[in-house]
Amino acid sequence: MKPATLTFLCLTVLATQAHASSPDAWAAYDKAVLAGCTKASGLKNAKPVGDAAQFDDRVGYTAVLLQGQYPQKHMKGQQGTELCLFNKKSKTAYVTEWNSIRPTAKAQ
Repeated sequence: MKPATLTFLCLTVLATQAHASSPDAWAAYDKAVLAGCTKASGLKNAKPVGDAAQFDDRVGYTAVLLQGQYPQKHMKGQQGTELCLFNKKSKTAYVTEWNSIRPTAKAQ
């Protein structure tokens, strides 16, 4: 392969990678993560707590902590917390209850 061709290919790859991680691409990805996690959540009015945790591409997930109200009538609007793992490849969100992060009340 000629050096000019090799240089062109390298620049093309770098430009493609730079485009994939542009601010607009990240904003669209963050929006997709939040939409997927909110939809998968069982909580009413689910909102993110802080920023998403971006795991390395070898792991393949982004984590989001959500808080909202339990929708069941017997829960009387009690607040709940869920951890969402968003699969980067399949664009699938998985949630689990994560109330254990709250400090426990001390016995008096």
